[in-house]
Amino acid sequence: MIDASHLLARLVGFDTTSSKSNRGCIDFIRDYLDSHKIKSEIVASGDGLKACLIARLGPDEGRGLMLAGHSDTVPVDGQNWKSDPFTLSAREDRFYGRGSCDMKGFIACALATAAVFAAKPLKKPLHLAFTYNEEVDMEGAARLTDYLSAHGTHPEWTWIGEPTSLRIVDAHKGVAAFETKITGIAGHSGQPDHGLNAIELGVDFLAVLRAVAEAKKGQPWPQSRFSPAYTTFNLGTIKGGTAENIIAEHCDIVWQVRAHPGEDLDAVLAGIERQAVEKIHPRFATFAPDAHMKTCACFNIPPLRPSPGNPGQEILARLTGHTETEAVSFGTEAGFFQRLGGHAIVCGPGSIEQAHKADEYIEKSQMTACMKLLERVLYETAAS
Repeated sequence: MIDASHLLARLVGFDTTSSKSNRGCIDFIRDYLDSHKIKSEIVASGDGLKACLIARLGPDEGRGLMLAGHSDTVPVDGQNWKSDPFTLSAREDRFYGRGSCDMKGFIACALATAAVFAAKPLKKPLHLAFTYNEEVDMEGAARLTDYLSAHGTHPEWTWIGEPTSLRIVDAHKGVAAFETKITGIAGHSGQPDHGLNAIELGVDFLAVLRAVAEAKKGQPWPQSRFSPAYTTFNLGTIKGGTAENIIAEHCDIVWQVRAHPGEDLDAVLAGIERQAVEKIHPRFATFAPDAHMKTCACFNIPPLRPSPGNPGQEILARLTGHTETEAVSFGTEAGFFQRLGGHAIVCGPGSIEQAHKADEYIEKSQMTACMKLLERVLYETAAS
């Protein structure tokens, strides 16, 4: 079995914070695969500053298995690290570094395993897919799966290696984010009747969101597998105003919905819009058409839904001994890969409890266990 720690060290060494380019990391992966005679393709973002990578081993025919992960990480700003977050540090039974757990540990294991199987005859194809921007809007997964679909790549199942302590996740909520922009009328604060305060209207809009969120909290889904067992809202950011003596002309609110499977999100959004119109629009009448409100979608990440006959679930359950699957409330790229027409499963080394924190780490034992699991799965599903 190959030691994947040297690969993890190289991957962690690239600062792939979502606000920055990931091209250095992706180019390294491409060169590594090329050194093992594994051909890959780069699928760049629109501006070319970021990129996904797709590779294929084995026969050209057949659907096979896809191993997928994201190359980007969350920021380290404001966090108190005991060591350089972009230099892998080994202490006791842990590897410390930004992305070590979420989720360069799995990517390192996938690359090391691919190197082993590159020289073996495969009866089914093995695909590798690595993306960007998972931590923000999942544009990379959306772009890559569109590309794969257009080129006829439809794996039988996709294994997304998010950190689950190698437990099997077959369902998660969808995640949708929106920005509501409210435009009022600026003026002198000493003459409030001559203007329309956008922040005041923003407070009214927040009250609508809060009321809907409380209503959903009071209506949990019976026998739900999710915690919490209802559709949740988050008020992310609010920006508005210019100075304390100026009537605020603008108020921008970014908010999020994590819809419980089965929830009609369109109906929920329509209800929010209806209540907001009833509460806020009458105040626009005097100042129309200069004052207005508009909500736009920032992104909409599809949920992962359980799929009957999922071969990934069956084989991973048998090999790990985790016969019960789990449902989680955090989002992953699995819903995008599920749209390719096959099955998807989330299972990876490390704990989500360590993700996004200072001194993020992955246990060495989890890396070893992941390597063994990958090799056993590939010997059983792809190797002759």
